Amino acid sequence: MNILVLGSGGREHALAWAILQNPKCDRLICAPGNAGMDQIADCADLDICDGSAVLAFCEAEAIDFVVIGPEAPLAAGVADRLRDAGVTCFGPSAAAARLEASKAFTKDICDAVNAPTAAYAHFTDAASARAYVQAHGAPIVVKADGLAAGKGVIVAQTEAEALDAIDTMFGGEFGEAGAEVVIEEFMQGEEASFFVLVDGETCLPIGTAQDHKRARDGDTGPNTGGMGAYSPAPVLTDAIAAQALDEIVRPTMAEMARRGTPYQGVLYAGLMIENERARLVEYNARFGDPECQVLMMRLGAQALDLMLACAEGRLDQARVNWADDHALTVVMAAQGYPGGYAKGTVINGLDACPENSSHMMFHAGTRATGGQILANGGRVLNMTARGATLAEAQTRAYAMVDSIDWPEGFCRRDIGWRAL
Repeated sequence: MNILVLGSGGREHALAWAILQNPKCDRLICAPGNAGMDQIADCADLDICDGSAVLAFCEAEAIDFVVIGPEAPLAAGVADRLRDAGVTCFGPSAAAARLEASKAFTKDICDAVNAPTAAYAHFTDAASARAYVQAHGAPIVVKADGLAAGKGVIVAQTEAEALDAIDTMFGGEFGEAGAEVVIEEFMQGEEASFFVLVDGETCLPIGTAQDHKRARDGDTGPNTGGMGAYSPAPVLTDAIAAQALDEIVRPTMAEMARRGTPYQGVLYAGLMIENERARLVEYNARFGDPECQVLMMRLGAQALDLMLACAEGRLDQARVNWADDHALTVVMAAQGYPGGYAKGTVINGLDACPENSSHMMFHAGTRATGGQILANGGRVLNMTARGATLAEAQTRAYAMVDSIDWPEGFCRRDIGWRAL
């Protein structure tokens, strides 16, 4: 098969790596890719949010299967354009991707099916939102309604912090994503990520993980796109996963189908777990980043078979074969992230980093110039390792981190702390 992966981050590098483990893959192209993906696949300069351009590329390169990594092309309807032309594609339609693209839409779906989630209110102006916060107090959660690259959620511990978040969002910092705001009750508990493949009818759980959103150790500092993750997440037990599937995921998928927008792709449910029960925090219409990295390390070659079964409506025949192992990834980011940071700094020591079935370095924001690898983004590298125990995976991942010579970078040193 000729396979095209759309995206340029650590998530897409991990997807590309897993796909290449499968003998069904004859040729792999990544668009636009990064310095790490360029080492394992052909990379193409392509506007991945332009459905017509992606379709023309697929026709020119005889692409058999397209895997859409990030949320932006999903919201732009790229999957719709491809499917309409008969190209097999992994990723939901733009209408179904509203589960991520609009938090207010997701809350409406939850109301319709009585799915357990936080109490909320939806606002289109700052004055009403500020009045709501002043009436309800803090802690409280302020969310930009639209896509904000994982940074549009403020968990405000004080009323002043919440009011500042409202002003920031309506003030335009997140562009159109912040034109509307959802304000939620602050949910107590421990958060975990639940990943389910859906082909419009069948829901197949494929794994759990736990992300670390805050920039600094001890879950301090500003919110980020994610500073590390591990899988499985022990807090999300089999019993809680079954409850989440029965009370949250399946009812949501049934309601989407009832509305004429069946969901096909991976559904990432962020869950808050307290007293052995899960409530929905939010949905994402794609794999998490960096959760995808640890899932792909554990799934390996079967990831392609599962994504194909999902795209072709065969999930009722699919099975997930998990090894009894653990995986952990540490994000190496540029100093200053998630605020301002410098691009173009040189990263040394990459050649000495082991890459095998237990160790993988997934590139995120990198580019190659003159024989050197340069940082080209906020989150730059994902040092990912497997182990028989989580402690072993953690030790291996941090040994990889310590082999890198990059003074302009930083990472958290406590990834996996909740489970360990």
